Amino acid sequence: MLEFLNQIDTQLFLFLNGLNSSFWDKIMWWFSGTTFWLPMYAVIVGYIIYKFRWKAIVTLIFIALVVFLADQLSVHAFKEVFQRLRPCHNPDLQAIVHKVNNKCGGQYGFVSSHAANTFAVAFFLHLLIKSQRFSIFIFIWAVVVSYSRIYLGVHYPFDVLGGAALGAVIGYGVFKGYRFTLTKLPKQFQ
Repeated sequence: MLEFLNQIDTQLFLFLNGLNSSFWDKIMWWFSGTTFWLPMYAVIVGYIIYKFRWKAIVTLIFIALVVFLADQLSVHAFKEVFQRLRPCHNPDLQAIVHKVNNKCGGQYGFVSSHAANTFAVAFFLHLLIKSQRFSIFIFIWAVVVSYSRIYLGVHYPFDVLGGAALGAVIGYGVFKGYRFTLTKLPKQFQ
């Protein structure tokens, strides 16, 4: 069964990674980086400060916790445990993987930290902001960043799906902790 799933994952990866062009190489490289998204992050932080006033400090601490947990768990509880080679490090695929700027990243890829981080943040913000338009936007952002990792040749689709699932669980769990913490704040800060 695992061999069958691995074959499906590899074939899907080769198909998605093969949909490349010099134009999309530049776009996906930017989408995968953090600097491209800094203006969006600044707008979200500004909105949180505006909307939540005193609670903004607590809210931003919990968002930082979401990113920290997603990033650390994706590496220490998954990548270092499963030790699944990234497609660009897989000797059977190295010659046919489309890489951009000749970058491959660390040795192991399951689960995608980019997917875990973006979906954790997206899930937390979806529950926090409760706007259908914003939720659609933030989940599209998470999907595009996650897909960029397949395009760049550094993750299989199941790495991305695993990271997205991990991120969703972390985002939901931390949001529940956030809501509980707010009930424990003094009345003037609630």
